[in-house]
Amino acid sequence: MTASALTRPGERERVSTKLSEIDWRLVALLCVIAGTGTAMLYSIAGGHWQPWAANHLIRFGGLLTVMLALSLVHLKWWFRAAYPIYGVLLLLVLMIEFTPLGYTAGGARNWLNLGFTRIQPAEFMKIGLVLALARWYHKHSAQEARWSWKLLFPAGMIGVPFLLVAKQPDLGSAMIIGLTGAVVMFLAGLSWRIIAACAAAVVAVVPPFVMFVMHDYQRNRVLTFLDPASDPSGTGYNIIQSKIALGAGGLLGKGYGLGSQSQLEFLPERHTDFIFSTVSEEFGFLGSFTMLGCYIAVILIALRIASLSHSHFGRIAAAGMTAYFALFVMINGAMVMGLAPVVGVPMPLLSYGGSSMMTVMFGFALVMATRVHRYAELPKGEGLF
Repeated sequence: MTASALTRPGERERVSTKLSEIDWRLVALLCVIAGTGTAMLYSIAGGHWQPWAANHLIRFGGLLTVMLALSLVHLKWWFRAAYPIYGVLLLLVLMIEFTPLGYTAGGARNWLNLGFTRIQPAEFMKIGLVLALARWYHKHSAQEARWSWKLLFPAGMIGVPFLLVAKQPDLGSAMIIGLTGAVVMFLAGLSWRIIAACAAAVVAVVPPFVMFVMHDYQRNRVLTFLDPASDPSGTGYNIIQSKIALGAGGLLGKGYGLGSQSQLEFLPERHTDFIFSTVSEEFGFLGSFTMLGCYIAVILIALRIASLSHSHFGRIAAAGMTAYFALFVMINGAMVMGLAPVVGVPMPLLSYGGSSMMTVMFGFALVMATRVHRYAELPKGEGLF
């Protein structure tokens, strides 16, 4: 399909033409990851579809349909909706803090109770942040992206939700928000001097932050990460059991449904945060390596899609969503291997969880929309700031 064919008005509006432009390799990989997650949830439940596997599969099927539908939406509508989406999501985060609708679960006030359902705005805030940053950088020059007083605007876009979510306290989501925003600024061309200065500041701030700002249970997680054996039956239990599961699988694993750590419930949060440990125990090094290979393939394909976009908005948005996905994979992988503190970050599409799956699929809807409308040119003059 040539660029001219895609930009002819008659061709551009055909659904069949747009569907042919979807990268079905990426769709297939997402299905493989989610299908593996369903199989593992079935295994963890002792060979039963309830309470996790059936819901995971049905949820993915519905969200896959939504993703494909949203990928047909022209990039200009994503562009125009960027700031409103960010504003609405920021308002929802504020409502948790300042209204009775805020709901506490797992020690953090990070849910919004709407009566008929509960949502976690911090999850969706990550998508809104990438969209808003992509729209801001679309309008500004490479020099302004590298170093300018105007960088206070994207810094504020990142800092406000980061601080609000960290206060809930939900350090896992806050960390993803901060890192995703930082990666987008880096991809947009931020000066290396600023990057080095910020990195130095973070290193200097971490020790006093851990000792004097963190809640006790959060501080214990960090200290346990440094020395899990100091409290093997308490705060160090999760990491120790995860490492046992990882090592027990050996090269080929114990076999499907035969993982003792998960089946006998020694492994905590085996259906969410530590599901990758279950994969390693049942399918061994080869199984976990294959799973990581699928994630790497998704990231590489998505980055390729970002590089092909003719609009700066499309490039930044698709690359930002890919970075968001990659951060989930890296942080969860490091967490289950004991290379990072346990911060409640799931493995995308593999772990059970509605909010996480929804944000990942919405993110890939934007990536796919960038692929389908890669020849779209967006005006530089639109936008605030």
